[in-house]
Amino acid sequence: MLNVSDTILAQYANSPSLCTIIEGFNQAVDPSLVIDNWYDNVWNPQTATGWGLDVWGRIVGVSRVLKVTETNFFGFSQGSPDSKTFGSGVFYNGGSVTSNYILSDEAFRRLIFAKAAANIWDGSIPSLNAILMQLFGDEGNCYVADNQDMTITVTFEFTPSPVGISIIASGILPRPSGVEYSYAFTPAFIKDTDFGGDLL
Repeated sequence: MLNVSDTILAQYANSPSLCTIIEGFNQAVDPSLVIDNWYDNVWNPQTATGWGLDVWGRIVGVSRVLKVTETNFFGFSQGSPDSKTFGSGVFYNGGSVTSNYILSDEAFRRLIFAKAAANIWDGSIPSLNAILMQLFGDEGNCYVADNQDMTITVTFEFTPSPVGISIIASGILPRPSGVEYSYAFTPAFIKDTDFGGDLL
């Protein structure tokens, strides 16, 4: 402690034995490094790593592990933009088409901040655009358009990675009550919010 003498009650402040014991303990055990490490690696979400980020994920309600859909099968671009064509894709064999993907610390940090922003979202489109840019700003432009018919379209001017699509499908984006979402990617295709129907 910086001022160990301030922690001693006044009635014991002149006791040489007690002051020697406390001063010796203070020199042997310096908690400042532990406290600084705890603050940097756990308490501060901007610098937290590993387990500290996992704690923040539980606090805001997101998981580091995402189920990523594998789309390396033969198909047509109308069905899925990531389908492979003749000579480069394989036919679906009936096996599992999802795999667990563990986000890196930086990707998980972005997801945590986006979910935290969604938890206190004020319902406006500018705030939703800020959440989108928090998640995907380094990949390209993405924005929300109000279609004036109780639907909104989230437009991505890039094709998200399978991990990005899994983040979108995870429900991280706040949903206005009674408003239907659709997503538009480039190359353009529309998918509804359940990510279970056919692409248009």
